[in-house]
Amino acid sequence: MKVFFDVLHLYYLPQYLPVYKHLVDKGAAVCFVFYADQDKALVKASQKAIDTEQLPVHWLNSEKDALDFYRQCDGDWIIFGKAFAQMQLLNQSKKTALMQHGIGPKACYYDASHNAASVRFVEGEHRLQRLESLYPDDRFVDTGYAKLDPLLHSGALASQPSLEGLGLDSTKPTLLYAPTFYPSSIEMMDKNWVDEYAHCNIIIKPHFFSLTKKKYKKQQQLLSRWAQRENVYVAGVTDYNLVPFMALADVLISDASSAIFEFFALEKPVIWCNFYKLRWSYRGPFAYRFKARLDSDIDYFNALTFKVDKVKQLPGAIEQALSQPQAKHNQDNIKTITKLAGKLDGLSSQRIVSFLYDN
Repeated sequence: MKVFFDVLHLYYLPQYLPVYKHLVDKGAAVCFVFYADQDKALVKASQKAIDTEQLPVHWLNSEKDALDFYRQCDGDWIIFGKAFAQMQLLNQSKKTALMQHGIGPKACYYDASHNAASVRFVEGEHRLQRLESLYPDDRFVDTGYAKLDPLLHSGALASQPSLEGLGLDSTKPTLLYAPTFYPSSIEMMDKNWVDEYAHCNIIIKPHFFSLTKKKYKKQQQLLSRWAQRENVYVAGVTDYNLVPFMALADVLISDASSAIFEFFALEKPVIWCNFYKLRWSYRGPFAYRFKARLDSDIDYFNALTFKVDKVKQLPGAIEQALSQPQAKHNQDNIKTITKLAGKLDGLSSQRIVSFLYDN
């Protein structure tokens, strides 16, 4: 069997890699498809990941070339990290699968199935039921969230960075700030907020777009400022994978990000920054656009997290999360995260590979 993984963006890799490793173990042939029409820094970051993971790769000039390439390739399955515009045309000659690259509260999680793949792998009974009701003619399989598999297997992250390797102090508690790019909390944070936590390590893992897109220049300026502090490590473009940082952290701070569900699933405390820098076109009479961008799944954040509605409440929430790390991990919330992320047994990638072989 031969499987192609479509890597339109480098940050899809953390979801693909556990599946790739099981495919290789089963003797499958695999190829990762990357796109060359990016900024040179992004191409360089992609090449570093390719070299580090020793990935078999084919480069395309642009997404426009994808349909013809996939139609002519010798793959049995082609796996995408987001909806592919030409999916229905491609389905006429190939089997396709969708592994959405995140399990967050943005509406695009559900909208992605407007372009139906042969199958979509989903995470948990709640998402399965919703997708089946929205798209009754499509095929969905609850496999769990493969991205978390390495964190749920002891020793699976043997090559992860250490706190010392990041220039941090292993004797201090570690905060992981992982904001999304939009709507984001970055520009609402105090310019010197990291200085209040000299007693902690702070790892800041911005979204890929916060680091690479010109329209997020103000976010980039703040990130550069925070990176100058001794107790802070700001992840760069080549640090595409959040998973190793989640393994190191004691507390997660995030906003409208998939990371909140992911970190809670690891039985660690999460702080939800429910404050965002919104463009004028998402405020006032246009507030409906903001609501439309987020799905009702964000309501689950209320029970799972230490919720912060104003930035001045953040210090109190951090101290509470550090002193009471299990406060939110009651039986009801554990059932909720299983509904939203699927089985947390570290075997999601194995279930995906079994399905690919059986079909």
